Amino acid sequence: MMLRHLDHLSSDTAKQPNAEARERDTLPRTFSKGSARMTLHRLLPFVIMLLPLLSTGPANAQPANPPAGDYIYEGGAGSLRIKSDGHFDISTIGANAHSCALEGTIVRGKAKLEHGDCVVSFSFKGGNVEVGNNGSQACRENCGMRASFAGTYIKPTPACTAKAVATARRTFKRQYDTKDYVAAQATLAPVLGDCDKTIDWITKGWILNDLALAQLRGGDRTACLKTLQPLAEGADKTDDGIKGSYPPADAEVFLPVVRAARTNLKLCRG
Repeated sequence: MMLRHLDHLSSDTAKQPNAEARERDTLPRTFSKGSARMTLHRLLPFVIMLLPLLSTGPANAQPANPPAGDYIYEGGAGSLRIKSDGHFDISTIGANAHSCALEGTIVRGKAKLEHGDCVVSFSFKGGNVEVGNNGSQACRENCGMRASFAGTYIKPTPACTAKAVATARRTFKRQYDTKDYVAAQATLAPVLGDCDKTIDWITKGWILNDLALAQLRGGDRTACLKTLQPLAEGADKTDDGIKGSYPPADAEVFLPVVRAARTNLKLCRG
């Protein structure tokens, strides 16, 4: 009986595949050596075609041109216009009415100017355009002694374009002339708050004077004095003091602003 039992077990065990056999039987047919060689043979041409694309990463990427549009030099002292074909023109004003003027075509973020070896660079960051150059003396030939074109050019919001600011000032004057001082303040105050980085210093000075007068006529002397505070230092100087503190051309355009501020400060103080 014992022998028959052992024979029965041996017979059943022989019928069971061992672990290695089970693993071989459960391997997918497609992973056989012959199939793998055939699969690689078929894929190899496609892999070769993809290699140039896979090797093109951020380190090899060419800089793109900034988006076409109109940009304002930070501080409001100039402009940059870029067209869809890459053509650009820059115009800026520096101290004593010295200016820069240049144009060219941007290709992969750079523009070589027509005369000399000046190369102007353009990079798009945070919605603005950063403009630089290669340091060539030829770049200075496009500018007066006290002017520069390198720096940040800001994409203005619709309310801060030169046209929109001029429209707001005309609307303010109409409202002020009809003694609607509350509406006049509501029209002009956002220009100072929202467009501070894109309006030039002389325009800003006139807007400060205008807004202060509307606040005064509206009965708020405290707000009037606070608005005029940025002009108070200049207003404390004599005309000769202004002329001695600024280059001649700057003093000429700033003096009317200062004289208005002197008068308005007296009115606000009562």
